[in-house]
Amino acid sequence: MIVLFCYLSIYPYLLPSPNILQMRNSLYVNFIKPFLDVLVASVAFIVLLPVFLAVVALLAIANSGKPFFFQLRPGKNERIFRVIKFKTMNDRKDANGDLLPDDKRLTPIGKFVRKTSLDEIPQLLNVIKGDMSIVGPRPLLVEYLPLYNDQQKHRHDVKPGITGWAQVNGRNAIGWEQKFEYDLWYVSNISFILDLRILLLTVKNVIRSEGINSATSATMEKFTGTRK
Repeated sequence: MIVLFCYLSIYPYLLPSPNILQMRNSLYVNFIKPFLDVLVASVAFIVLLPVFLAVVALLAIANSGKPFFFQLRPGKNERIFRVIKFKTMNDRKDANGDLLPDDKRLTPIGKFVRKTSLDEIPQLLNVIKGDMSIVGPRPLLVEYLPLYNDQQKHRHDVKPGITGWAQVNGRNAIGWEQKFEYDLWYVSNISFILDLRILLLTVKNVIRSEGINSATSATMEKFTGTRK
């Protein structure tokens, strides 16, 4: 493991000429990465199926028979698709009929599922379907699309991922501007070695439960546009 991390650290200094590198990355992004996505997601889902079924049963009990959460999200080239996640929050509302804050609706089992990142397991089905990748910028809300500046829009040049460069560098504990910077850096530097590095760092972060919550709430605050 130590040797692998050392290699990943010096890898950028071993790169070939820009033209050759661009050809390699194009081949990886367009052919190798999609194949690996489906292969890895399929194997992972089969291996995790017992855990998947157990979490489904527990969340169904906690959420009145509703273990899943479906939502429209923008994918590559801003194409809209339905993302599937485990439902970690209930639908409790206040006297006015409005949903309570996230921290008030987060169930005990939901908190555990989020802390262990088990809520991402259903998205393996999105990867198998071809809507997502294992690694890439996280799929955000459709309502954010008109709020992006010209640079931020490029995060949709690739498929969204279950994990990504922003996730392993802070996840919900960092602000939106920093998160978008990480996303754009990934889009510009995507490669097999980088994806492998992100996967290894993801495993480390899951074990340590790092970056699950933002500094001020149980989930990430909504994006309201880039500061001028």
